[in-house]
Amino acid sequence: MSPHKYAITFACYNQVEYTKKCIESMIKHGVDLSRLVVVDNASIDSTQSYLETLPLGELILNQGNLGCGVAWNQGALALQAEWTIIMNNDVIVSEHWIENLIETAEKNNLKVISPSLIEGELDYDFEDFSTKASLKMQHALRLGGHHAVCLAVHQSVWLEVGYFQPIPKLLGYEDTMFFNELAKANIATGITGAAWLHHYGSITQSAMKQERGLSQKDNLGYRYNYRLLKQNWLTRKCNKIKKNNQLKIWRNNELAQYGMTMHGTRVQGNFAWQ
Repeated sequence: MSPHKYAITFACYNQVEYTKKCIESMIKHGVDLSRLVVVDNASIDSTQSYLETLPLGELILNQGNLGCGVAWNQGALALQAEWTIIMNNDVIVSEHWIENLIETAEKNNLKVISPSLIEGELDYDFEDFSTKASLKMQHALRLGGHHAVCLAVHQSVWLEVGYFQPIPKLLGYEDTMFFNELAKANIATGITGAAWLHHYGSITQSAMKQERGLSQKDNLGYRYNYRLLKQNWLTRKCNKIKKNNQLKIWRNNELAQYGMTMHGTRVQGNFAWQ
């Protein structure tokens, strides 16, 4: 696959050790860093000095923490391509993850696609696991699924529904609003079993909660952000029930067919499948 077919971007705010792990895993699996745009939201650790040593496509250094939505937009616009991969910086990538994402999307006429995930501690051999899981579940697809840890977005989507809401105080609600716009526009999405990431688990969000004196159970964003969706209580309730029911169907079907699912969490050294 030509590197010019895609661009990659992520935002970061401190947590340099996770950014290093993410980029090192990209290099290991042959990602051309000239296709990567990193947007730093005014980190005060060694993140910026580390990023300045890399041959990135572009490095954007914001004067303050402008939030995910602004940063994702900056990255997507700085290096435009047919497919833009928006992702977290607290992840480890696997072999052929980009090719498998985009090829699955094109094969199934999807405009937004996410990889499968293992979340939590990296206390297992992810290289071996992802190689076997990608082969085993290469035809598995959660049609209509998506998540914001990583999503490849076709350029037509930006023209159809626009970009992310550039409102810093949303503090992580940007993805919910974006997915709501995708649903309203009937844009086809999916999660594929052909590509896998390890996700340490919202490291930046956790750090920002700690900075603000919040517990990890608290919401980082404004508690009434849901009002921006302009949906009444009944609609939100029905949508939540529908989503949970679909997740159960996917989980049960995948367990029956593969003995695993596209979303796992490490719990006391074992996989808990969701």
